Amino acid sequence: MNETASLRARAEIDLAALRANVRALRERAAGAQLMAVVKSDGYGHGAVPCARAAREAGATWLGTATPHEALALRAAGLDGRIMCWLWTPGGPWREAIEADIDVSVSALWSLREAVAGAAAAGRPARVQLKADTGLGRAGCQPADWPELVAEARAAERTGAIRITGLWSHLACADEPGHPSVAAQLSAFRDMVAYAEKEGVDPEVRHLANSPATLTLPETHFDLVRTGIAMYGISPAPELGTPAELGLRPVMTLAAAVALVKDVPAGHGVSYGHHYATADETTLGLIPVGYADGIPRHASGRGPVLVGGRVRTAAGRVAMDQFVVDLGGDRPEPGAEALLFGPGDRGEPSVEDWAVAADTIGYEIVTRIGTRVPRVYVNESTGAVDESAGTAGHGDGVAATVRGTASEAASRTAGTVGGTAEHVNGAAATVNGTAFATTAGTAGYVNGTAAAGAGSEAADHVNGTAFPTTAGTAGHMSGGAAAGPAHGTARTAPTTADPTRAEARRGE
Repeated sequence: MNETASLRARAEIDLAALRANVRALRERAAGAQLMAVVKSDGYGHGAVPCARAAREAGATWLGTATPHEALALRAAGLDGRIMCWLWTPGGPWREAIEADIDVSVSALWSLREAVAGAAAAGRPARVQLKADTGLGRAGCQPADWPELVAEARAAERTGAIRITGLWSHLACADEPGHPSVAAQLSAFRDMVAYAEKEGVDPEVRHLANSPATLTLPETHFDLVRTGIAMYGISPAPELGTPAELGLRPVMTLAAAVALVKDVPAGHGVSYGHHYATADETTLGLIPVGYADGIPRHASGRGPVLVGGRVRTAAGRVAMDQFVVDLGGDRPEPGAEALLFGPGDRGEPSVEDWAVAADTIGYEIVTRIGTRVPRVYVNESTGAVDESAGTAGHGDGVAATVRGTASEAASRTAGTVGGTAEHVNGAAATVNGTAFATTAGTAGYVNGTAAAGAGSEAADHVNGTAFPTTAGTAGHMSGGAAAGPAHGTARTAPTTADPTRAEARRGE
């Protein structure tokens, strides 16, 4: 049996698709470096596996919002350039500087804290000055820019910092032709020119986000920052569907049908009875709800593929479950329900759910909660790919079977964010709780140890044990769900349905 078959729900993450998306985005921004943005746990996909895959596809930088996210990447063994930009007073400046992370500075207070952090670390801080060119969030206003540049240059002359970058962020790049784009581009050029006149010699100047990377080559400068597009989701309907943009969705969200039953006509469904059956019918229970990230706003509208047909959530989405009207069809309990994915099997898309919930695709994937294990397919061999290619599924690398619960099979212990992981037959400790492991059969699912031995292992997902068979292991968020080395690797479907791209046009 496939090791995911007994899971209530799963988010399958296709790392081959992510690598292909990175290559496609690199082609769009030829001549510029690419920063893979993995904030918010890689937009819900898993920051560490996605960061590794992006690096392998040629991303030269990683980007996070918070310093703690950046430090977690370092703790997981990711080297190379990393930048973080969302700071508050008293943040972990020293730790970030010691970890050789580029830090963003938008005001004098943050520059001074970076300088103090550098003194504590005993090494220069790598500082990127952020300009507010019109977004109105973080960044230094043009009127205050000369003072910030002057103090930063003074700190650089003392050796306290190195100004490695000048950057800003666009407000309306996802709205083609919006006048703010040209205004921000002009302001950025002016602010960069002023800083360079004052002696700043940045390694990188960067302005472009995902939509600008795809549609505004004049904004590419030395580096582009790609977030949502890297995960195969269109930044905006106006820019086109993922297929039209040469991208492939990375996440597939699936659940097991929990119950199928007959009900009479006029039967109310879910809280408030906002839905009642028109005729005698069958109802199917889908065991995910808003606690798992399924938007309650999609009640009565959210689409799901069950039994070969797309159904709609009947009535309200509850905390842990919602119902679909099967119209007399009788899929077996345990049958797969596909909420969204790349469309290969006719399943809905992330964009379909965004429309149903009156939101954006970004929110749909980032809100998928920790009760839903991330299952990684098409993991890499670890080789860095410097070539650029076209987006699509399947660069031929299947999910690997790992011999221990550690990301590095030869390592006996690691520490990430203060949580110790002991493998190769020792006890695994997660948040103070010990789980026995045996070399070759242990894994982690959402940060919880999966323990077992011999031919039968137990995957523990949020405290619930699921039986697995040796040799059918996969990699789930937080670490490896591992089996013996002779295990079976997983692959995902490789055929695309061209009609799905047309069906989503203009969403």
